[in-house]
Amino acid sequence: MSTSTLSVMVVEDHGFQRRMAMRLLSELGVSQIGQAADGGSALYQLERRSAPVDVVMVDLDMPGMDGIEFIGRLSKSQLARSVLVVSALDPALLIAVQTMARAYGLHVLGCVEKPLTRDKLAHALAAFDDRVEELPVDSAIEVAVATVREALTAGEIMPWFQPQARFGSGKVVGVEALARWRRPDGTMVQPSRFIPVVEREGLVDTLTDHILTHACRWKHDWDDQGLHLNLSVNVSPSTLTDAGAADRYQKIVESQGVDPGEVVLELTESSVMSDAASGLSVLARLRLKGFGLSIDDFGTGYSSLAQLSQIPFTELKIDQGFVAGARDQPRKRAVIEASLDLARKLELEVVAEGVETLDEWQMLAEMDCGMAQGYLISAPVIGTELTGVVSRWRSPEM
Repeated sequence: MSTSTLSVMVVEDHGFQRRMAMRLLSELGVSQIGQAADGGSALYQLERRSAPVDVVMVDLDMPGMDGIEFIGRLSKSQLARSVLVVSALDPALLIAVQTMARAYGLHVLGCVEKPLTRDKLAHALAAFDDRVEELPVDSAIEVAVATVREALTAGEIMPWFQPQARFGSGKVVGVEALARWRRPDGTMVQPSRFIPVVEREGLVDTLTDHILTHACRWKHDWDDQGLHLNLSVNVSPSTLTDAGAADRYQKIVESQGVDPGEVVLELTESSVMSDAASGLSVLARLRLKGFGLSIDDFGTGYSSLAQLSQIPFTELKIDQGFVAGARDQPRKRAVIEASLDLARKLELEVVAEGVETLDEWQMLAEMDCGMAQGYLISAPVIGTELTGVVSRWRSPEM
């Protein structure tokens, strides 16, 4: 997206710094620029806009409502498409704030260290990608359990697919299936709105089986077309307490003509670590049947390395929160390097999530990471669009 079409709100209590940011934005061609001296004033202005602002640039150390509280309020009211932190505070604190913002569901462009310059700002704004907003979002629909059940029955909630490409060859070798809800009028219901209902009302296994079934159906179709891709599907923590999960997943996959050896089941780090003792038999049986096992969002939980070494994982996924801005943030880079070293010693495949820029691709390639997943390759797409996405993808030249 051209910077000339962006709308930006600058939230900064220091008058000179605020005017400097606005001048630099103007020099970069941004014409829709708002300003506020504190979080309360910014929220007041944003609530009266007819549409969410594209980017909110926010300082953290402000009187009254500080930037951290402001970001939390911003995410709950869905008043902005993305946030850019501008601060000179401790890097560890900035990483924590960015991770918090992503956990709230905000698209984080990164952090720009003060003093702000035109080059720093241009580089940060280049990370803005409006593809997440290509489809209109329906924020008015009541997300009740009955509505979710109806959507599943009607086929409105289906897997969308995000490609995974190898750094060495650039070839797309896999996809992750992600649950997406598109209503008949084309509007989208955000996962952050319906997944909590699914979890609270005990529909997780129903959703997982539904996504796994339809994702395998698509994989079989792609195989018939000569496009052979591994398939990754998220499974719920309840899988670890379900003695019949391994047999059920095997039956679903094979009924669609897919080999379990080409399916990777992803579990979050926190869920695995909390249920590892009771779930080892389930995980072992899944591996016995040929399924790959991936530990998702690695580094965001509180794993025991002893436990990790005892669980039969085949893959480790580095969380996007560590990838974003890692080239310029030594702490994030150190986490990635340590994760890659651990994965090599445990003989695990590695997928880096949230790869959105050429700089991130190059950095991870230099670190000998295995695969990339993120908007640089493609946003999640429906099954009918995947073959076109794969054919158009070209690996960045190193």
